[in-house]
Amino acid sequence: MKQPLVSIITVCKNAKDSIEATINSIRSQIYENIEYIIIDGDSTDGTKEIIEQNRDAVNKFISEPDNGLYYAMNKGLDMATGEYVWFLNAGDRIPHSNTLHKIMSCSFIFQDIYYGQTTIIDKNGRTLKKRRLKPPQRLTRNSFKWGMLVCHQAFIVKRKLVKHYDTRYKFSADYDWVLSAIEKADQELIRHSSRTYCKFLDGGISAKNMTQSNKERYHIMIEHYGFIPATFYNCLMLFRFAKSKIIGEL
Repeated sequence: MKQPLVSIITVCKNAKDSIEATINSIRSQIYENIEYIIIDGDSTDGTKEIIEQNRDAVNKFISEPDNGLYYAMNKGLDMATGEYVWFLNAGDRIPHSNTLHKIMSCSFIFQDIYYGQTTIIDKNGRTLKKRRLKPPQRLTRNSFKWGMLVCHQAFIVKRKLVKHYDTRYKFSADYDWVLSAIEKADQELIRHSSRTYCKFLDGGISAKNMTQSNKERYHIMIEHYGFIPATFYNCLMLFRFAKSKIIGEL
């Protein structure tokens, strides 16, 4: 069976201390059909120079000013030609050299969506913990009433199923993007794996802007589920999060 082309997209700006680790993790993959795209927001700290030094592992690279994270991610989608797309941030790493090979060869039929586990690491690559929210064995649109159960970086999806990120949102457009893809996918072709897909660098923009991110997710939930269900599940999520924080401090 022919290996499908997977477009891996990294968006970065002033990431000289983290971008090379991401490039190296992609370079190390034994899966041969990868298109690696880097969208840089006109970095001034040496990031562009590091990327240029590693062009053997990078298929497409642009560096120019943009209007923010999701505008840049949309550029990446426009440049992608793969059957699948996978977003990894600067500092994120694919755990093992055979990770993508095992994901794409785990079934006789290529799936609409592959998803798995996430490990959180520090800037030195040391494992801190598993992600608090765990992906369910069966993923549907209703799974996301409980929040972003699958990390964006542990979500590989057919490109024909995805839309542009909604740039009205500054911190949570990935929540809307993932939900929209799941709604378009064949529910029998969404495959879970206990495999860790990504080592996620701690401290993304959503984590640093949690209040605004939660507000955006509430509005996204209203769009996908309606006002009453969105309000109910949003309040329940906030209660569970507060309870877990209290217990964690005891």
